[in-house]
Amino acid sequence: MSGFLAGLCVAALPLLAAGFWLGRRTARPESQGGLGTPVEHATFQTLHTASLAAPPLREGLTGETARRSARTLRSLLGTDALCLADDHDVLVWDGAGSHHRAEVRERLAGPLETGRGEAFRLDCDAPDCPVRWAVVAPLTVDDRVRGALVACAPRESAVLLRAAGEVARWVSVQLELADLDQSRTRLIEAEIKVLRAQISPHFIFNSLAVIASFVRTDPERARELLLEFADFTRYSFRRHGEFTTLADELHAIDHYLALVRARFGDRLSVTLQIAPEVLPVALPFLCLQPLVENAVKHGLEGKADTCRIQITAQDAGAEALVVIEDDGAGMDPALLRRILAGEVSPSGGIGLSNVDDRLRQVYGDDHGLVIETAVGAGMKITARLPKYQPGVHSAGRLTGT
Repeated sequence: MSGFLAGLCVAALPLLAAGFWLGRRTARPESQGGLGTPVEHATFQTLHTASLAAPPLREGLTGETARRSARTLRSLLGTDALCLADDHDVLVWDGAGSHHRAEVRERLAGPLETGRGEAFRLDCDAPDCPVRWAVVAPLTVDDRVRGALVACAPRESAVLLRAAGEVARWVSVQLELADLDQSRTRLIEAEIKVLRAQISPHFIFNSLAVIASFVRTDPERARELLLEFADFTRYSFRRHGEFTTLADELHAIDHYLALVRARFGDRLSVTLQIAPEVLPVALPFLCLQPLVENAVKHGLEGKADTCRIQITAQDAGAEALVVIEDDGAGMDPALLRRILAGEVSPSGGIGLSNVDDRLRQVYGDDHGLVIETAVGAGMKITARLPKYQPGVHSAGRLTGT
């Protein structure tokens, strides 16, 4: 990722060169105020204008995102008209001379095939048409031409040719970032599917067996457990949103623990200490439940007496600090390191490595799981969740009947 970000910085520098043309058209010494020279003012204006075009382009190249970004890109270049095209058709024409749309569409075939820009004179008999010249700059992502930016002007201009090429490179970087965002989303969705598939069939069968055992002896208890089971599965298999709130995740964990307690009774003791102020914090979906399931599994393993699990969520300034601790069998730290590295996948290990990977992807490597354990010493898992993180937004509380 660091190499890509370096490339992003390099791509931003030529964009400033394109801003010189904008600056020559707009900057005047008396209008600079505290911004300094005309060149400095032009640089600021270019960066500000580019920042307005970036958000829609970060969603990919579609008719809607092209429409939302075209006017800003035209302002960036200072041209009379600008159009954006994908690899099939012109998506939007902004500015004068829209009657040239069909002509431009026909001339896109060459640049889209070769990936090389070109300039050509427009065929126009309208005396009042301000556009007579067009510059085509391909939009290339991962060595594949995705579309083209076309700038139209009254006359041939070598400066416009260079500026359009640099702006097209910047647009291509935004489209590449959009691809990365989509790839990240697909990866997280795939990992959530892995977690869903990992929900133990034994847990499901055992839960249903426990519910069935109460049907005759305690119908009301059976009804309550059936509702717990329905709510737990509804949350675990929901189809919208890659993020949730700490409140919703803990609510699902409560359903899960109700089913486990119904089976193991007094053998399982769970204590929760949750600070109310951290309940709205957003976090990756199905991030804590696998950790609690791991604590239950390893906490009860090889123990005849009570397994004690403590779940705490504390306010730690800019972060929510979540700790899940059990007094069960524990694990060899060397084996744990191999699990987190993906070298081995014993029962229960996929959940730990999956959650650790997703936390690092969303928040960075310094926010992976911190796990303290030893054979016979139980396990303590700590997750640090930033309260405010760009791109991390919960869809709100899950509702349903």
